[in-house]
Amino acid sequence: MSRPADTDRDLVLAERLVGFGRSCGADEIEVGIGESEEFSVEVRQGQIESLVEAGSRYAGVRVIKDKRTAFASSSDLSIEALERLIRGAVKRAELSQPDPFSGLPHLSIERVDPALLDIFDPEVGSLEARAKIHLARETERIALSDKRITNSHGAGFSTHVARTVLAASNGFSGTYAKTFCGLGVGLQAGDTDDMVEDDWHSSQIHFRDLETPETIARTAIERTVRQLHPRRIPTRRIPVVFEPPMTASLLGFLFGCVSGSAVYQRTTFLADKLGQRIGRPGLTIVDDGLMPRRIGTGPFDSEGVPAQRTVVVDDGILKSFLCNAYASRKLGLPMTGNADGGGVGPNNFYLEPGPHSAADILRSCDGALLLIRTLGHGLNQVTGDISRGAFGLWIENGEIAYPVSGITIAGNLGEILNGIEMIGSDLEFRSSISGPTIKVAEMMVSGD
Repeated sequence: MSRPADTDRDLVLAERLVGFGRSCGADEIEVGIGESEEFSVEVRQGQIESLVEAGSRYAGVRVIKDKRTAFASSSDLSIEALERLIRGAVKRAELSQPDPFSGLPHLSIERVDPALLDIFDPEVGSLEARAKIHLARETERIALSDKRITNSHGAGFSTHVARTVLAASNGFSGTYAKTFCGLGVGLQAGDTDDMVEDDWHSSQIHFRDLETPETIARTAIERTVRQLHPRRIPTRRIPVVFEPPMTASLLGFLFGCVSGSAVYQRTTFLADKLGQRIGRPGLTIVDDGLMPRRIGTGPFDSEGVPAQRTVVVDDGILKSFLCNAYASRKLGLPMTGNADGGGVGPNNFYLEPGPHSAADILRSCDGALLLIRTLGHGLNQVTGDISRGAFGLWIENGEIAYPVSGITIAGNLGEILNGIEMIGSDLEFRSSISGPTIKVAEMMVSGD
């Protein structure tokens, strides 16, 4: 990874290329330079199945001329190659169709200091390959030491160290560095006629925040063996409790529905719901790019718009769509710092926690399903309808009674958000989309 002086040189280079692009006839130009170091290892039964260690350095260019846009990228960062790249992009832009909504964002006077976000951990980049491989092997070893576990899908450890430089003709220039590390394992239990599987992983910006191999292995074991000897249940409408990973999955579906891109394309059932109630009172959903040490945090998005905190749903009312510059112009709404390449992506998108512990939520149930895993697609963004294969645990008298399989859960996202009866206090930021345990009053569960 480059030293700070190298990053400064890249910023000077990006700014120089912006000026060159303008001299070639571009009305607007954006130049990004990225550098990354990646490592990943997958082990199974103690043996390395794959190991990747790679570094890359690249430049990306967006050129706009007469509202016509062209993109170009190169891994050759010599000034000759980049100037040739820009000249070609300007010529290609002249051949594309004009779009009145294209263009760079207006320059914001706001700036976010990357140091305050604490998203770079030098230890992630300094870990030796031997230590990374050991973490994966140790996680799998602990998991396989439990006699109830019959097989392993493998354990993996990965790191990513990246530095981003961005300069644009609207006057923006900035740079930041960010790290990531992750450790996880997938397991099987049972025999051929009663095979179950699950996994667990931990992902963090800082290495010291990562769960230990012991914690990850024990959690994966518990999540796997609790599914042994499942039963079938009859088709009925029942309360459904979503574990945090399942809440996060539900929120991922919601994110797609509040993306400005989906709204202007009319591919979301929420397109005309801004300012209206879409969830129960007390339901608050936020996208926040300013949270220190979180996976979705950064000082600015891919267009240089400063990160911010956006309340998407406030007390059940849809308050905001999440927009890059293009969606902002198309919809006449504010930019929210969610540009992600050519589209819209989450920062830290989460459901605010409630007052109930997960144990309290379970104790409130009698004849309900604890949803622990789903499979298949079955998500219709245009209608909000959901239909997916599922695995769960049956709850009787406030306690887990037995595992359940061979079922399908069905509902509508709007009905689910309005039907949330209890919100847990167990929010953990395990990815860029996170949520606590929730209890939904009623969903259709199809079984026998």
